Amino acid sequence: MNYIENEEYNGTNFNEQPLESGEYESCIFLNCTFTTTNLSSYTFSDCEFINSDLSNALLKHTTFRDCIFSNCKLLGLRFDECNPFLLSFRFKDCILNFSSFYSLKIKKLIFDNCKLEQVDFANANLPDVIFYNCDLTASIFENTNLEKADFSSASNFSIDPEKNKLTGAKFSSNNLAGLLDKYLLQIK
Repeated sequence: MNYIENEEYNGTNFNEQPLESGEYESCIFLNCTFTTTNLSSYTFSDCEFINSDLSNALLKHTTFRDCIFSNCKLLGLRFDECNPFLLSFRFKDCILNFSSFYSLKIKKLIFDNCKLEQVDFANANLPDVIFYNCDLTASIFENTNLEKADFSSASNFSIDPEKNKLTGAKFSSNNLAGLLDKYLLQIK
């Protein structure tokens, strides 16, 4: 297996020039294209993905440890197929629509100013997750552990408190309606 450390990839289209399989540590992927690329069984540790497109990449058994995604397009990613051991990442200014975190266990996950439309969080264990200024339109929360989660600046979510763990979760008085959707109330 190849081991690559402290490399910077700038503007590379990995559909045309495949990324060598292996383990990447402290690497930077800037303005790169990974759309529909097979990243199965790759390992990324302390890597940064900046202004890159990973939409519909295959992530079966892929390892992400302490990775940061900034201003990335991450449509339809199956994070639930990643290697769950020490899985940790952070998302800032990203579009993650139609992605899945189904049944994942990730503590202190941070989404900062992200679009998370129709994302599957069902059965996930996400204590202390932060949804800072995120749009959660039509995202799925069912049997999800959201204890101490921060939704205070999130919008367009619909969460049934009877079907999710919300102890200690934070909401603002402006977005409480998302907890009452099932009752079909008209809140003004």
